[in-house]
Amino acid sequence: MKFTPLAPGFGLESSDIDVSRSMPRAKFSRIERALFQGQVLVLHGQKLSAKKFVAFGRRFGPPEPHVIDQFHHPDDPNILILSNVRIDGKPSGLADAGTYFHTDYSYLQVPARATMLYSIEVPQEGGNTLFANQYAAWDGLPASLRTSLEGRMGIHSARRGYSPQGMYGERDKGRSMAIKYGESAMKTQLHPLGRKHTETGRVALFASPGYTIGIEGMPDDEAQQVLREVFAHQSKPEYVYRHHWSEGLLTLWDNRCLIHAATGGYEGHRRLLHRITVADRTLQ
Repeated sequence: MKFTPLAPGFGLESSDIDVSRSMPRAKFSRIERALFQGQVLVLHGQKLSAKKFVAFGRRFGPPEPHVIDQFHHPDDPNILILSNVRIDGKPSGLADAGTYFHTDYSYLQVPARATMLYSIEVPQEGGNTLFANQYAAWDGLPASLRTSLEGRMGIHSARRGYSPQGMYGERDKGRSMAIKYGESAMKTQLHPLGRKHTETGRVALFASPGYTIGIEGMPDDEAQQVLREVFAHQSKPEYVYRHHWSEGLLTLWDNRCLIHAATGGYEGHRRLLHRITVADRTLQ
């Protein structure tokens, strides 16, 4: 297997791997190490059934069905369908998920370890994904801001993203379909703002505009000001890689050390991807 960089010091890709085939542990371990090294790992030329996709995903950890539950794959609820295609006038998938920076499932007690997105049909333009390196963001924190965060726990919830009063609802007033989500998305969870990665031992900034709503033990006015500074810092251009999609890509990312955002811009063009997110078994 050969892995080449996607961007300077960030991201790896390979055209030598077919994840639909049986794979010995040693080979899978090389893929896993490449993911931890690159934070984003792109595998070209994939052709995956739902069964094969889930089997590969399980090797990284237990799949966690998405809290938005009306767009699970009919063959396996561990797959979330992302699509703007309508069938008989009804949405067949989630059309515009994650258009703000976030890290997957940080609003759960056990946040996500890795997310895998498999592209089946993509537009010729638009639909890119932005990834921001949170190791670099933590290392680059101004001294005063680092002092405000060290030893602190962030308060995470999806209520800002998914509730009618939150930014997801505000942006989507007048949508033709309602988002249905589990109660777990509305609860609050605490996670370190400086989070040590289990495999690499490095510390990453663990916060996101999508799901971090406060800081434990800090007055809310002060916490919101600190978080505004954090959000502005963590997505600076020098930390960001823009990912361009093509058909047959399997893109994996490590949620413990980056944030990501969808960019949209493909209105009027068909888009279909399948997504699996697995829990961080080291925290279970």
